[in-house]
Amino acid sequence: MVVTKHSTLPKGEEGLANYVQRLRGQLSLTQKELSFKAGIHIQTIRKIEGGQTNRLNQKAKSGLASALGIPPEYLDAAAKKVSPETIATLKFCPKCWTPGTTPDQMWTDLRSKYCFACATALRNRCVSCNEPIMSLKFKFCPYCGTSYKQNQTIS
Repeated sequence: MVVTKHSTLPKGEEGLANYVQRLRGQLSLTQKELSFKAGIHIQTIRKIEGGQTNRLNQKAKSGLASALGIPPEYLDAAAKKVSPETIATLKFCPKCWTPGTTPDQMWTDLRSKYCFACATALRNRCVSCNEPIMSLKFKFCPYCGTSYKQNQTIS
């Protein structure tokens, strides 16, 4: 079965458990096969699909996204029951971004991982406390006070 891009988008109030089950079904994979492809323990798959967790560590998220053929942001969106665009628009380049301004259009694409201007990894979480960045109105994290702007050092 060929999975189209549209059918991999999280659906409204679907949630992470139902989303992962649906995609696994579209790919005709068992939980064991998915865990092997994702490089994570089968118990993790069972917890996700059983609705026992909505939080994925980086290894589980990237492995699961790769195995399902989706961007990791889709898993974040399903866990929060929001559209993937909401998750994607909050990425920014910590070197090129001017605090208080909206993110550059090139950073908002779901596939964008690096700034096209300076090749710096895009950020969507606080580097200090790992909380998601919900607004770029301010230059500091509201949770821990760490500056979002990365200092440029001369090597």
